[in-house]
Amino acid sequence: MSQPKTPENPQSPSEYMIEAYSRLADSMQHFLANLPSQKPAAASGLLSSISTVSEVIGGALARPDQLLEIQAQAVKDWTQFWQNMWLPAEAQQPVAQPERGDRRFGHEGWNSNPYFNQIKQAHLLAGRQLRQIVQASPEQDQSKRALAELAVEQYLNAVAPTNFVMTNPEVVRRTVDTGGANLVSGFANLLEDLAAGRGIVQRRTDDDAFRLGENLACTPGSVVYQNHLMQLIQYAPSTKAVRGRPLLYVPPLVNKYYMIDLQPKSSLVKWLVDQGHTVFVISWVEPDESHRDCGLEEYVGDGVLAAHRLVMEATGADAVDLFGFCMGGTLLTIASAVLIARGKGEQVGSATLIGALVDFADMMEWTAFITEDQMSAVDAHIGERGYIAKDELQQLFSMMRSNDLIWSAFINHYLLDRTAPPSDLLYWFEHGSHIPEAFLNAYNRELLLDDHLRIPGAVTLLGEKLDLSKIDGPVMVIGLKDDHVSSWKSVYRGCRYFGGQPTFILGGSGHNAGVINPPSANKHGYWTNPQMPEDADAWLAGAEKHEGSWWPRWSQWLYDNDPTGTVPPRKPGQAPLSVLEPAPGSFITAR
Repeated sequence: MSQPKTPENPQSPSEYMIEAYSRLADSMQHFLANLPSQKPAAASGLLSSISTVSEVIGGALARPDQLLEIQAQAVKDWTQFWQNMWLPAEAQQPVAQPERGDRRFGHEGWNSNPYFNQIKQAHLLAGRQLRQIVQASPEQDQSKRALAELAVEQYLNAVAPTNFVMTNPEVVRRTVDTGGANLVSGFANLLEDLAAGRGIVQRRTDDDAFRLGENLACTPGSVVYQNHLMQLIQYAPSTKAVRGRPLLYVPPLVNKYYMIDLQPKSSLVKWLVDQGHTVFVISWVEPDESHRDCGLEEYVGDGVLAAHRLVMEATGADAVDLFGFCMGGTLLTIASAVLIARGKGEQVGSATLIGALVDFADMMEWTAFITEDQMSAVDAHIGERGYIAKDELQQLFSMMRSNDLIWSAFINHYLLDRTAPPSDLLYWFEHGSHIPEAFLNAYNRELLLDDHLRIPGAVTLLGEKLDLSKIDGPVMVIGLKDDHVSSWKSVYRGCRYFGGQPTFILGGSGHNAGVINPPSANKHGYWTNPQMPEDADAWLAGAEKHEGSWWPRWSQWLYDNDPTGTVPPRKPGQAPLSVLEPAPGSFITAR
């Protein structure tokens, strides 16, 4: 994509403008020939959400004592704000500063230029006071409070001065440098994205930088089994001997499995294989209308349990070590409980849950969607096609981190006209998957809304009453400190429902990046504490911080809990399995 003349890009501003207008003409023609169609949102769901937000904020306004306190502080803060306008920069006391991790105001112009500095502080100060009003509400319903807080955050993120041409110093400078060509070309980018029919902001990474099976998801292996819900992949050994127990990965349904097999330098699969583990991975099918009735029972029975049985038969092992991420960790927990109820608990050598929940009492901002009204609206929305579309799921996950996944891309591609750098993790993030209606209904209601999985016997699946307290073999639970999907404190709280004494590790970073943390990167760090107090904060207060990755500690834990020693390396496709095609398999290569 064209850029102004720089040492890195020799194109001049005039050449850039000519090319920008040429692109705009082409993009406009393509847009008019491919006008996007968007199904309108259900009016009932929208009105219900607006009513809830109004109810929460109205409750705060009906508490004059707290409102007066907020107003008094506001008067003090805004007085200081206006006084700063007349003071030299070195004498000013900022009334508001970006929170840790807020990268929106990183450009030096936000601090060095008094005009932009005051705009930044005004936005942050107004946002802080609006949040205080919502927090002052007496509303006791956590779902309603979460929805109101989410609505306020989305509004504040959308109206931030970073998102507008004349209030963003970086955009102003680039517009001057290019004579406005960046805005012309950025508008062309917007039209191209709209014509593609997937909504705006789809340029988070350079898609041309990656090829599945070549430089991404390229650890040598084979698809060795396939049914209507999954492909089972076995990876080729790279050591002269392997650990006796095989390792089976259960991924979440919302994304493809290869988050754990990105580029070779950061691939957890490759690293595990190189440590002498025999690794199997489930790759879920991309559901369509024919999978409408595939629910939790089918995914556990024909997915996790079927894969578990086949791995045991092919390797001759007496047990399999299971590990799963996010929803996948919940599924393997359910599968383990089913096996125990059938008297086959010894067939699970160990279970590792990474960023996974079994206690859904505190879903943070996701609580906004865990109501019967919200779930009924989703049921009505997906009823015609039989699944929730991956683009809709991706938009939802992006909204929960809108500054990083929506507005930063909006600024880069539509205002600055900058090409996104290659990111294997964002490439994977955009490679989502549909979820069938029956599965979503069961997962949402039985697990999220009712929160029954943690209650012994409250959930029946495949004819068995589930009791997590009977899972008393080796269990490792890994939380992620900055996780915005599965709060590490909720993950920690889930430990209490297992029998025995689970091992808990807290990894650094967030939901996805905290998992992909190879030892060679020496990043993030992790915390351990053999004591397991009731309170998560008490656990962290007594924990020891370690540098680097938690991967080696987990691998050693797997070896320590495997009494079978080592065996000769296992080639993919041993009976009853057979090699069907090379990894990563056809279930993910059609992107």
